[in-house]
Amino acid sequence: MPLQNRVTPFGEIVAIAQRGLFTGNRGIIHDPSTRTLLGKRWAGKAWLTCTCEYKNRRRVVMGGRSWTELFFLDEAVALAAGHRPCFFCRREAAEAFRRLWASAKRQPLPSAAAIDATLHGERLSGRKKRLHPIAGPLAALPDGTVVAVGTEAFTLCAGLAYRWTEAGYAAPQVLDRADGLLTPPSTLLVLAAGYRPVFHPSMARQ
Repeated sequence: MPLQNRVTPFGEIVAIAQRGLFTGNRGIIHDPSTRTLLGKRWAGKAWLTCTCEYKNRRRVVMGGRSWTELFFLDEAVALAAGHRPCFFCRREAAEAFRRLWASAKRQPLPSAAAIDATLHGERLSGRKKRLHPIAGPLAALPDGTVVAVGTEAFTLCAGLAYRWTEAGYAAPQVLDRADGLLTPPSTLLVLAAGYRPVFHPSMARQ
């Protein structure tokens, strides 16, 4: 029985047998004695995306009280859910994200806390995922953007849209419209400025 620790592009944490590329966390949001989630879905504003392998360290998933291990299909999904690269285990990616954030917003390099505060306001509407309006045609959005069409999420890349599923990405299609933007607006600016997220191999196999 899969643990409830896979994150969808809508930011929901579900129990599915999906094999993803990244782990991450939102603080401690589980009970280690039962390895189940608590009622809350975050314990702070720092929502991180981490590498699944770091210096041969091994952890019992949801077995301790340091942080709750969450998993994402790929980095585009993690960004859409409202996470950002970790400055500890993904330093190079995090610095690139911060540098492009500053460039896109024409401001000095922000602290991690400042990035987290901005993203926290953009990723949530109350306790639910915030859906943002799309300004302009879908074709103008940068690769790695994730949009919502009803209850489905699509990752955009090279002019095509890849539907997120429990098994990976479905066959690509051309989208004419979407209901809203799942990727937070500030993250969208970072993508437009040149940040390249890591995509799941199922996208290339289509």
